[in-house]
Amino acid sequence: MSHVLGDGLAKREVLSHLREARFRSDELFQVVRPHALYDRPIAERHRIVFYLGHLEAFDWNLICSGRAGSESFNKEFDHLFAFGIDPTGSALPQDQPEDWPTDEEVRGYSRRVRDAVDQALNCTSDYQIIWAAIEHRLMHAETLAYMLHWLPDEAKDEAKRPEPSVFEAEHNEPAFRQVEIPHGVATLGITGTDPAPFGWDNEFGTQRVEVPAFSIDRYKITNGQYAEFVHAGGYRDRRFWSEAAWSWIEQSGTRHPKFWRPQGTGWLYRSMFGDIPFPPSWPVYVSHAEAEAYARWKGKVLPTEPQFHRAAFGTPGGFERQYPWGSSPPQPRHGNFNFARWNPSPVDAHPCGSSGFGVSGMVGNGWEWTSTIFEPFPGFEPYSFYPGYSANFFDGKHYVLKGGSPRTASLLLRRSFRNWFQPLYPNIYASFRCIEA
Repeated sequence: MSHVLGDGLAKREVLSHLREARFRSDELFQVVRPHALYDRPIAERHRIVFYLGHLEAFDWNLICSGRAGSESFNKEFDHLFAFGIDPTGSALPQDQPEDWPTDEEVRGYSRRVRDAVDQALNCTSDYQIIWAAIEHRLMHAETLAYMLHWLPDEAKDEAKRPEPSVFEAEHNEPAFRQVEIPHGVATLGITGTDPAPFGWDNEFGTQRVEVPAFSIDRYKITNGQYAEFVHAGGYRDRRFWSEAAWSWIEQSGTRHPKFWRPQGTGWLYRSMFGDIPFPPSWPVYVSHAEAEAYARWKGKVLPTEPQFHRAAFGTPGGFERQYPWGSSPPQPRHGNFNFARWNPSPVDAHPCGSSGFGVSGMVGNGWEWTSTIFEPFPGFEPYSFYPGYSANFFDGKHYVLKGGSPRTASLLLRRSFRNWFQPLYPNIYASFRCIEA
């Protein structure tokens, strides 16, 4: 099975995307005060300094390593910064700040590698490799954003903060209802003839899935809706949680979404740059376990990956769209994505992005959990240049997420893109909605 897609873009345009991706990652590192580079804001992940070296080391190992005329600047760093961590909540990393190279050493390595990569790219026409580098960096720009979300305020450079946002704490929640989705077909995956310039290995292997009729929430579940579950004692009721999730709840003492902060009898909301008034109309960000518990409380379930596709990309006329709103490229009017905001927006803020069935906000404003275990499509073949990208996570422990968040690049909003995480990970910009079959 071929993984080579249409190359529709000129090389200068591809390299322009790489420059944009580098800008996105560079601006995030500028937010971090120097001493905080050695902090670990999420216990399951590497210290921030790892990512400072990782993005360039990945590009080096992908594009330059083993290439004629390319000699490593630092083989130890090539290996040290090669691989991240799959956040599991167990076997937490035990390294100390002093175990890592100095800031100056890492930045010096990164500068030399970036220059060498640029020279190599000027001599290559392998768009597949360039796109892999671009999308890998863009995915890490989102990872870095939610990591920095959990840094203390004093660890972030005040001068690098954006202008104050409109928090919309008083925005009224919309009238909630479910949308009826009739029986039909959902097409998952892509083929080698797809017009997109790139796809990851887990996206290949087109499947047409018959999806029986169901109803789905028109909007993502909001903070306001989820607060009803919290106030009803949902985090203290064993009935709504799987065995593993209940063990996590008891051991961690979790009693509310991680993005919330108790204040008196109410809540504040932890935004990227400090606590703000509680925004009931924003989508709630929770782990898969928390989303599943809420759905059980409501007597509903989370959608499968095919059900998400049917609601997002299907139409009453029977054909399928490239995006929920149609075939036009993602624009700000369609949703909250592509680094437009540091925060979510109200769930009904982008009616122009609604699907053919009238389901709102299925791309952007928060990834959406599904009930589907992350598995390969039929005929899966790993990429030779990155064999573990997907295959290492086909372990029955990861769930598929679809859609995108405010910090997801528009390049990653294609219909076939699949994200995945383990169910007890509460740190990411992940939302959900419920269905009834």
